[in-house]
Amino acid sequence: MSDEPLEVVRGSGNIFRDFGVEDADRQQLRALLAAAIIKALDADKLTVRAAEALTGIAAADFSRIRNVRLDRFTIDRLMMILDRLGRDINVTLSVTPRDPVARSRAVA
Repeated sequence: MSDEPLEVVRGSGNIFRDFGVEDADRQQLRALLAAAIIKALDADKLTVRAAEALTGIAAADFSRIRNVRLDRFTIDRLMMILDRLGRDINVTLSVTPRDPVARSRAVA
């Protein structure tokens, strides 16, 4: 083990933003919705095939969600899947100005 002290960095609460991912807020929301879908599948003890039969959503899509391959999913579609799984969604929105440095990077 090294005797060097560890640097502790407090995250923003959005891992995508912390790593400079483009569209970090959208990516975070999609990840949260996917996690809610996985939680619903686990709580209801649904296989991907059983989820397909219940919702009409392809089993392959549930497999993609379980494997966190979300590039094919819009926020709207993930919310629709949760609805078909019998889940209500409550959204709280907070809008704040970006810092000028982040804004200039987004415009460039």
